[in-house]
Amino acid sequence: MKPLQLIILSCIAIAAVSCKSVTGETNSYAIVQEGVPGGEIIETSVIRATVTGIDSEKRKITFVSPSAEKFSTVAGPEILNFDEIRIGDQLIITLTEEVVIRMAKPGEKVENEADSTIGIAPTGDKPNISMNETTQLVATVTAIDIKKHKATLQFPDGSTKKIKVRKDVDLSQRSVGEKVVIRSTERFAVKIVKP
Repeated sequence: MKPLQLIILSCIAIAAVSCKSVTGETNSYAIVQEGVPGGEIIETSVIRATVTGIDSEKRKITFVSPSAEKFSTVAGPEILNFDEIRIGDQLIITLTEEVVIRMAKPGEKVENEADSTIGIAPTGDKPNISMNETTQLVATVTAIDIKKHKATLQFPDGSTKKIKVRKDVDLSQRSVGEKVVIRSTERFAVKIVKP
């Protein structure tokens, strides 16, 4: 396994331990334009904790959340800058999920695509990593039920799904064969910062 993959897996493991053990704060909201199909949904979850113990030999870090929940994790050798962590430092784990749904414009060329980026702290900084993953799917409208205010979408893998359409969207203005662009972005960041 490549070193970068090990870093990612370790950070995900730290976050998974944290997310299962510690209560965080979650905010979500939707942005829609009346009468326009689709919109944007954003949900952000943040977990914060304070470093309360460091066992350098075992590379074990102990944390406590603002609500006094305690948890520990072991940082593998692939976690860079372990020696920069100090008692009192703050662990911040942020996960943001954003979904944008829109109708493709007539004649617009839209394709399925995926992209990901990874960023890590330079040597000498506190440990941190950020990952962004974006996926775009293009679905085709295969049926419209004006009475029930639903549309059937066919996805690239051949599966179909009936979806409920907002009441403010005039389905008589839509047609079978139109393309729906669904763009999903996940941003994940784990960082340790000075208090």
